Amino acid sequence: MPNKKINTPQNICKTIEAFLDARKAQDIVCIDVHGKSTLSDYMIIASGTSQRHIKMMGELLKQELHKLEICPVFIEGAPDCDWILLDAGDVIIHLFRPEVRTFYNLEKMWGVDLAEFSRQATSKP
Repeated sequence: MPNKKINTPQNICKTIEAFLDARKAQDIVCIDVHGKSTLSDYMIIASGTSQRHIKMMGELLKQELHKLEICPVFIEGAPDCDWILLDAGDVIIHLFRPEVRTFYNLEKMWGVDLAEFSRQATSKP
């Protein structure tokens, strides 16, 4: 039986953001793609400091989502760890090395103003 406290896509997104923040992910962005994509409701994009950091965040996040009964979670890109994608159904998570993230620039593709996210991040208590 799924965890009723976090079974909405918005709550799953918040849980993942907090998890990544606790593991020192950088520049975490959550994009609401509901109505723009049939793949998911939210997309989370974050950077890691190294391939090892990205790999560990991906593995630990997959384990955590399994514990929270958000299953199945599919993971792609783990062998190289320049870019890992985790598909948690209603939420898709992209973990990048910073230079790879800059190259693909998914935020721009989805029409996200990164300056706005920077202002929001600095205004958090």
